[in-house]
Amino acid sequence: MQQQILIGFHAVIARIRQAPDSLKTVYYDLSRRDRRMKDFIETAQEVLGRRLHQADTERLRQLAGHDKHQGVVAFAEPAAVARTIPELLDTIGNQKALLLILDGVTDPHNLGACLRVADGAGADAIIVPKDRSAQLNTTVSKVASGAAETMPFVAVTNLARAIRELQDAGVWVVGTTDIAEKTIYDIDLSGPIALVMGAEGEGMRRLTQETCDELVSIPMMGGVQSLNVSVASGVCLYEARRQRMKK
Repeated sequence: MQQQILIGFHAVIARIRQAPDSLKTVYYDLSRRDRRMKDFIETAQEVLGRRLHQADTERLRQLAGHDKHQGVVAFAEPAAVARTIPELLDTIGNQKALLLILDGVTDPHNLGACLRVADGAGADAIIVPKDRSAQLNTTVSKVASGAAETMPFVAVTNLARAIRELQDAGVWVVGTTDIAEKTIYDIDLSGPIALVMGAEGEGMRRLTQETCDELVSIPMMGGVQSLNVSVASGVCLYEARRQRMKK
């Protein structure tokens, strides 16, 4: 079975909390004696037992492939995720779905940041196309600060078809583009919603845009013409969350 490498405190602690049985081996830096490492070891020892091992800095660098591992590297079975839109909707239900769709986001750092903000806003899942999109890897997991271990992630073969499946299930699909007359603050986001974000600069692909139920923009008040996709995702997801809390 293919192994997944988890790097850093956030990613490993999130997996310990969510699916500890999936962790095969966890290595930690024996030379670190700070409070953060002591707290981690205390938590990990209680849950993992003999699966927790000491390692020196060079060993950790070899395992992670770089030096930015914070002294913690783990090997785990891949997290179980929904693989299709019907599976996802069966898991979360569609009555109050809050989904984030990313169209053409190829930078793993941007994907990791989107996972993090989606988790913070309480989104139910992120949906991406299998082609022309970043996928889950160690860089994404590191940037996501644990959210890659908790946020359902669905990669679909045909994004337009996946959007239509969501629409058939009663999910209103809202695309973001700077040419839309309505803004994100002008529409009702309290029902089942999927927010679609395009790549920075290029935006959504034409077919994706045409498949959306509604298009909105994010008001830009200064000289900057656009936002990073993770920032834009945060603006829209938290507006949806604000409306839901208000209701």
